[in-house]
Amino acid sequence: MFHDVKAVLFDLDGTLIDSAPDLGAAADKMRIDRGLPSLPFERYRPMAGAGARGMLGEAFGITPEHADFAVLREEFFRNYESRMTELTTIFEGVPDLLHELARRTLAWGVVTNKAARFTEPLTRALPLFSSAGAIVSGDTTPHAKPHPAPLLEAARRLNLPPETCLYVGDDERDIQAGRAAGMRTVAACYGYLGTQADTRHWGAHAQIKSPAELLQWLPAA
Repeated sequence: MFHDVKAVLFDLDGTLIDSAPDLGAAADKMRIDRGLPSLPFERYRPMAGAGARGMLGEAFGITPEHADFAVLREEFFRNYESRMTELTTIFEGVPDLLHELARRTLAWGVVTNKAARFTEPLTRALPLFSSAGAIVSGDTTPHAKPHPAPLLEAARRLNLPPETCLYVGDDERDIQAGRAAGMRTVAACYGYLGTQADTRHWGAHAQIKSPAELLQWLPAA
């Protein structure tokens, strides 16, 4: 158990919300618009944590180095922007977890690499986020994760020392960012993870297989 935690910060996609259906659909629409066959959703889901890079990689087999990547990425962004909350859901157990954090007088917030262009309307549309003490996007600070700057900004907004914050995420860069910020870290093993991920090698202080499991690591009320 982490005894001196005052706040819990979370990654967004793959940790609090299951946005993979809308991300996958945004990329698949690009295939359909080009007369290509639709891909099964299961192809997209593991790569949802990698955002446009992961979705375009799966849909078209291209990397950010490809000459057309920037243009395709903006098309993907527009598709996603038009449907961000159509199929996105909150992971089972997350509302109860946040309710329990409030009962234990622990603050909470979000630190995501998602750009504010998407984070802000998405979190406004979901009532769950009205109680968040801080929401930091990928472009809120000059650096995105795995740089610690976004996490340090969230701690500043909560008016708490970073070492009293815990960071939970489903990507290795989340753990890298949390440790670099001096926070305790928890790997959300129920998230997207990617196809080759081995969370045992991430260096997280703890691992959880469901949102509810986080409570056993936190101070009681």
